[in-house]
Amino acid sequence: MLLNLKDIRVHYGKAEAIKGITIEVMEGTVVGIIGANGAGKSTILKAVCGAVPTTKGEIWFMDKRIDGMAPHHIVKLGVTHVPEGRHLFPYMSVLANLKIGAYLRKDKAAVKKDLDGVFERFPRLYERRDQQASTMSGGEQQMLAIGRGLMAKPHLLLLDEPSLGLAPLVVQELATIIKSIHQSGISILLVEQNAGLVTQVTERGYVLEIGKVVLEGNLKEIMTNEIVRSAFLG
Repeated sequence: MLLNLKDIRVHYGKAEAIKGITIEVMEGTVVGIIGANGAGKSTILKAVCGAVPTTKGEIWFMDKRIDGMAPHHIVKLGVTHVPEGRHLFPYMSVLANLKIGAYLRKDKAAVKKDLDGVFERFPRLYERRDQQASTMSGGEQQMLAIGRGLMAKPHLLLLDEPSLGLAPLVVQELATIIKSIHQSGISILLVEQNAGLVTQVTERGYVLEIGKVVLEGNLKEIMTNEIVRSAFLG
């Protein structure tokens, strides 16, 4: 088991956002979390990477308990979060943003190799390496956010709504990118509202409703349920 969330609960003040969920990610898989806005999907990823504290339950990654651990220690273990909205450094160059992704790494030769790998995967980032991040299109900025995440050399990549605000053709390109990252040996936990993207890149997943898991299993089968589709596309 790569990642195991055991009966976790998360509160924002007195409000309970996550109400005792259990989620598993096996090594070498892509797992999806779907649900309407406000279901708690993004909060799960924030709990895994240490951005919000849990109030109950346990989170295990590669046989280490990580709930309560500082975010930079979780990154060192091999968990990288690509947040909703990208959160790039807008006035820094593409190259500088990518290098920030590797700020905890000391292996300069390996960092250079991985940077070359990101540029090979995303040729447009190489073409725009000296350009300010804020001047790129939404799709290019999403590629940069993912590339920055890959520079941390993750075992597990947490992707939060990567298709948000992107045109359909760019979403299709994004699906190809996610499949390629998975094929390179990186496991992925994907939060997404785009039904087409989710069913293209994942097999197994979870449906969230108001902080609770209400269904789990094969996402393509789950998405044939009209009630689920209605709530998901909501």
